[in-house]
Amino acid sequence: MSAATSPAMPLSGVRVLDLSRILAGPWAAQTLADLGAEVIKVEHPAGDDTRGWGPPFMADPSSDERGDAAYFFAANRGKKSITIDFTKPEGAALVRGIVEKSDVLLENFKVGGLKKYGLDYAAMAALNPRLVYCSITGFGQTGPYATRPGYDFLIQAMGGLMSITGERDGRPGGGPQKVGVAITDVMTGLYATIGIMGALRSRDSSGRGQHLDLALMDVQIAALANQASSYLATGKAPVRLGNEHPSISPYQSLPASDGFFILAIGNDTQFRSFCEAAGHPELADDARFRSNSDRVGNRDALTALLSAITRQRKIDEWTGAMEKAGVPCGPINSLDRVFADPHVRARGIQVELQHPRYGAVPSVANPIRFSETPIQYTAAPPNLGADTRGVLEGLLNKSAAEVDALSQAGVI
Repeated sequence: MSAATSPAMPLSGVRVLDLSRILAGPWAAQTLADLGAEVIKVEHPAGDDTRGWGPPFMADPSSDERGDAAYFFAANRGKKSITIDFTKPEGAALVRGIVEKSDVLLENFKVGGLKKYGLDYAAMAALNPRLVYCSITGFGQTGPYATRPGYDFLIQAMGGLMSITGERDGRPGGGPQKVGVAITDVMTGLYATIGIMGALRSRDSSGRGQHLDLALMDVQIAALANQASSYLATGKAPVRLGNEHPSISPYQSLPASDGFFILAIGNDTQFRSFCEAAGHPELADDARFRSNSDRVGNRDALTALLSAITRQRKIDEWTGAMEKAGVPCGPINSLDRVFADPHVRARGIQVELQHPRYGAVPSVANPIRFSETPIQYTAAPPNLGADTRGVLEGLLNKSAAEVDALSQAGVI
């Protein structure tokens, strides 16, 4: 389908001013860009911190100079980059000018950090009553911890995730572990995206924007899901179970003759199918294992029996046999295997974007699949300040001479 005949993207016509840095805010802004919003990323002249968070760094085929970090490329696709030092009055005035013509402002400064520049919610709402202003912080705009800085790792610990992640105490490798990606930041970015779209929909009827208060701590606790619900129902804090599930068994990693694989049995029928395919149908009739609750209550005995059985075949043999039996099972893939997987390749999860400095660069596709308005990957993460002149001249009607003067004064 050509660009001329492509339907409008879901957020076409929405302009987002992205003042955020690092991951949670940029992740939200990138998602909005994927959905068709125009996202203008305001960076300090030194750039978003993650441009330097390497190695690895992007390779510049025309220069020996170090490129931007791959980290930055994870969360800034589809945006325009402008450099403005809004600690200077002239810079803050430029930001206010863009706010007047924007639908959304996204920021992740400390609570009250933008007020001294006249860029706080109250000031921006007075300037543009239709503005949706989204603030992302570690602990929120209120409460005794509101002024504390908060990073993903810290919140994974304080929000309870690390207390249920990792091997059991007393076992080799036992102890709390963080998740291998900044999952609290990513989830906060997604919740922020949902909140922003909800606020835009509300604005359609009310005509007014509003302030969204997103806290990493709140998101982490909310995302504890069944673990939080179980605690609230019983008053008993869950413990680490390694790769086992607190409410389902066997739902865990098991040893094969050449490594480990995952068996994810969700009901009694699947357990019986597994036992038959494994050549041990008697296990399904064992009084200790007949129902899921029986298996959870006798998980250690079941794990010992299953481990002795699964060690007799290779990973691929188990995954093949379980696929035929209709039992959820799979290998524990490293990322090279993930991106080489034929299903992953068929789904088009890896996409390629053209960058003016680095040439063709890889990116991970947005997992949302629209039937009528498919996401279009048209712009790689931008060079620092690549769009400053274009935005100031095109959106704020600044003359070339005015932009030159701002540059000479160190404002942009």
